[in-house]
Amino acid sequence: MKRRAFLGFSSALLAAGALGGWKLTHQGGQPLLLSARDDSDGKHYAVGYRLDGSKVFATHVSERCHDVVPHPSLPLAVFVGRRPSRESYLVDLRDGRLLQTLDSPKDRHFYGHGVFHKDGEWFYSTENDTSDPGRGVLGVYRVTDGLLQRERELSTHGLGPHQLLWMPDGETLVVANGGIRTEADSRVMMNLDAMEASLVLMRRDGSLISKEQLPEQMNSVRHLAVASDGTIVSGQQYEGEPTDAVPLLAIKRPGQPFQHFPLGDTQRAVMNQYTASLAIHSELRLLALTAPRGNRFFIWNLDSTELLLDAPLADCAGVGAVANGFVVTSGQGRCRLYDCRGAQISAQSLALPAGLWDNHLRLA
Repeated sequence: MKRRAFLGFSSALLAAGALGGWKLTHQGGQPLLLSARDDSDGKHYAVGYRLDGSKVFATHVSERCHDVVPHPSLPLAVFVGRRPSRESYLVDLRDGRLLQTLDSPKDRHFYGHGVFHKDGEWFYSTENDTSDPGRGVLGVYRVTDGLLQRERELSTHGLGPHQLLWMPDGETLVVANGGIRTEADSRVMMNLDAMEASLVLMRRDGSLISKEQLPEQMNSVRHLAVASDGTIVSGQQYEGEPTDAVPLLAIKRPGQPFQHFPLGDTQRAVMNQYTASLAIHSELRLLALTAPRGNRFFIWNLDSTELLLDAPLADCAGVGAVANGFVVTSGQGRCRLYDCRGAQISAQSLALPAGLWDNHLRLA
């Protein structure tokens, strides 16, 4: 595990957490948008911007990142390496200092996602066991003196884990096992004829609560959103024939099985067998999804499943909930804010840099 110059940061930071240090990221009432972004030369950055377009930091990193995981109480975030990255990055959200480069152990690589436990002491990341390609593990890291130290690992009870999130109790994990085997340093899919995608609920000690699968064997469960009432929605990537009519959204409501979320034929077809980022607005009871291969952004009523918005958005990337609706980034065009409080959803362009955003964003 490589360490960067720490400059006495750890003890001061841990003290600052109890003194409102984290609130430094909420200046002027604006959340801090965190994401991975490239520049026109293909260099990779971990970035933080206010929604008014002002840049807080753009930190150069060696490998492309995917999701971002803010610490629950300290001005820290982990920018998780995109599959099959062997590096993730711990960044100070106040000024973008790179505090630690987290190297994956031998025979492991990152799958792009992670979570901090609510107490802030533990970090969990989805990883691939490359000695048994595709066997899913959660790397378990402890926050020690402001740095992440790997302590152990847990099975994800499946193959090719991608995103994981907490259920509302803050102790139960939901894991999207994509079901695909890949070797070290590769994105080549080895087992398309024997995929085993699943949605897993597991305890923090690694014990399995439930494991459910969709009927289509090649429908890879990838990304997740969880509502405050425990409703889980997953977005899939279908690895079968482009002409197969397969729903790419699924839902697990409390006390109900994991099953397809109703999709109109037009919306399903335009997704081109691929979904990217999901977000749930629990207060407004809305579900949002980006489908970059179809250049479309969607919003549904989470309870009635009514489609409320089907909007063109070039290479739409990450989506996150804010007080009045959703923020969406784009790989090619302008970032947008969708205001969902009125009878009609309205959109406005944001002053954020246009294009080159990765498929996830977080608002801290």
